[in-house]
Amino acid sequence: MKLNRVLLLLIVAIFAASCGSRKKVDTRKDDVVKSDRREENKNSPAEIVDDVREEMPRNSYHYRIEDYIRDYAGIAQEEMKLYKIPASITLAQGILESGAGNGQLTRRANNHFGIKCHDWNGEKVYHDDDRKGECFRKYKHAKYSYRDHSLFLSGRGRYSELFELDADDYEGWAKGLRKAGYATDRRYPDKLIDLIERYELYKFDENVNGKSTRSYAAQPETTSESHVVQKGDTLYSISKKYDTTVEDIKRRNGLNGNNITIGQILNVK
Repeated sequence: MKLNRVLLLLIVAIFAASCGSRKKVDTRKDDVVKSDRREENKNSPAEIVDDVREEMPRNSYHYRIEDYIRDYAGIAQEEMKLYKIPASITLAQGILESGAGNGQLTRRANNHFGIKCHDWNGEKVYHDDDRKGECFRKYKHAKYSYRDHSLFLSGRGRYSELFELDADDYEGWAKGLRKAGYATDRRYPDKLIDLIERYELYKFDENVNGKSTRSYAAQPETTSESHVVQKGDTLYSISKKYDTTVEDIKRRNGLNGNNITIGQILNVK
């Protein structure tokens, strides 16, 4: 009787051990299969796309630059027509100096080029730069900052040699700006040139010079006309003069209402 009980216990122990062994083997197989599947899917198109999305979110600096180019390419080209400053240089400086429009000084003062208060009678803001609390010019609209940038460069003798360069010589302009003292950063020319070539900003120079018919994302703005607001002007009268609409003028100039001021420069077409 005792012998039978011992044999029964022994059989139960052997059965339990074999089940446990099989369970462990099965688990390891599952792990291997799952691991193999991960390796197979590691470089799948879906995962690659997900990786790219994670690396470059919609609010990344790259996207902000592209948005900036779309918003201001037309203005830069208009300034090139009037003042002979390459649009590519103006845009590259704007991107660099303003943090693609997201810098604190730009958001507070519409100052896209970091121009300080020298000989300035307009509105001012104070911002930490080379020194704490330096005085910078403030503008009602980004377009005025672009115009002041043109006047700043064309009205100072130290930049006069730049205007002797070919209109599409962006490399010469980039190096000349640093040499004339616009920036103290030794890599300033390289940064401008990199932006111009990375985002093909030279195309805007070509369009103004008539050397190319190639287009860019901002092409609808590159054939713009400007209107300087005169006494008695309204958005409606201006829209009729240029065969456009009030809403289109407001959209082009970032206007939230219908108020305009004498001397204001509007992009109308």
